[in-house]
Amino acid sequence: MKKLIIAGNWKMNTNAKDTINLINGIKEQINKITLNKNIEIIVCPPFINIEAASNAIENSIIKLGAQNCHYESKGAYTGEISTPMLKYFNCEYCIVGHSERRQYFNEANQFINLKIKALLNDNLKPILCIGETLQERQNKFTFEILKNQLDESLAELKDEQMSNIIIAYEPIWAIGTGVTANAEQIYETHNYLRNYLVQQYPINGKNIIIQYGGSVNEKNAKEIFGIENVNGALVGGASLKVEQFISIINSGNEL
Repeated sequence: MKKLIIAGNWKMNTNAKDTINLINGIKEQINKITLNKNIEIIVCPPFINIEAASNAIENSIIKLGAQNCHYESKGAYTGEISTPMLKYFNCEYCIVGHSERRQYFNEANQFINLKIKALLNDNLKPILCIGETLQERQNKFTFEILKNQLDESLAELKDEQMSNIIIAYEPIWAIGTGVTANAEQIYETHNYLRNYLVQQYPINGKNIIIQYGGSVNEKNAKEIFGIENVNGALVGGASLKVEQFISIINSGNEL
């Protein structure tokens, strides 16, 4: 069985109490199934709930991720969170380059590249989000856009570092819209990404995790996980509901 990493991006949802209840619910349901060793589960709560989440996942198989970070380890950056702060609460992963960060906060690939380097320097694993708009896909610019995002976001990284990086392909037109890319679109895009990664990183390119994200839910997860070169999912709204998130996990577990 191929490795699957299923991560829940909770975005700006939940308070500390909600976080604890949600994690406890996920743990309770996971304990009822025999989870394949090739499946890894991550939750990414808001910063303010990182400590609560860290305590709640203790002694469980669930891993902790953050939704963003700054590239400096400390300094006069009001409102920002550093990688050492995340490590203190046993974070292992961090999402970078999400389309919402790019759109609302004008984050460029070069800025994302600095974050990735900072995360790797502190032994955290980046989940790099890439994706095209609907207009870019309709104009057949998808591969050009993805290549540019990868080239600039991963600039100056060495092949050996790539074993600690996850790529999350999230077509912007499918995020939070209820519209999911069809199987052919996902296959074609993930196949392109795999070939690009193997070409650029001959040692680790074939094993880099490539998640799919964009309205993943309990109804489409099994089909998505079955597509070649799909190694899991970055799940949004469905990860905020225990039953739906567990159903997605089960879809991967049944493969």
